[in-house]
Amino acid sequence: MAKLSVFNLITLDGCFKGPNDDISWHNFGEDEQALSIEASNSGSTLLFGRVTYDMMKSYWTSDDAKNEDPKTTQGMNSSKKIVFSKTLNEATWENTRLIKGDLISEIKKLKAEEKANMTILGSGQIVAQLAQANLIDDYSILLNPLALGDGTTMFKGLSHPLKLNLVSVKAMKSGNVLLNYTK
Repeated sequence: MAKLSVFNLITLDGCFKGPNDDISWHNFGEDEQALSIEASNSGSTLLFGRVTYDMMKSYWTSDDAKNEDPKTTQGMNSSKKIVFSKTLNEATWENTRLIKGDLISEIKKLKAEEKANMTILGSGQIVAQLAQANLIDDYSILLNPLALGDGTTMFKGLSHPLKLNLVSVKAMKSGNVLLNYTK
């Protein structure tokens, strides 16, 4: 059975994106770069909602990405990807499959059938729904030492407390802290 993980950057006040979907506050240094290269080349299937898919595709297929971060770009483009969307008509990013069906039932099926583990990047609405359904196995949270005062949490809409178990903590030179949890 495949494991389902989440990797997201959040602020001290719990936002994974600011007002108007702003992520310009992301603090990314050497440690995060090494983590990004390792994760993007791990063989994990990447899962996105439509908004995150559009943003990721736009960046990781660009010349800027290829010039600034060739190793992560290679991993992102060659990774198997799944985008969940009821509004997207086709997924044109290399190695991407579009799923329009019910998120919960599709994830249950994928967890049972897939050999590779799966990782959700961004995609707060998906994270909240899957956390609500208790389908996420691991959470990797990169905590940025910044408070926005306003924004969107990745658990918006969760109707019950989500109790997690801390597995590891790693301080980064940038001031970020990587927190790893299991359910």
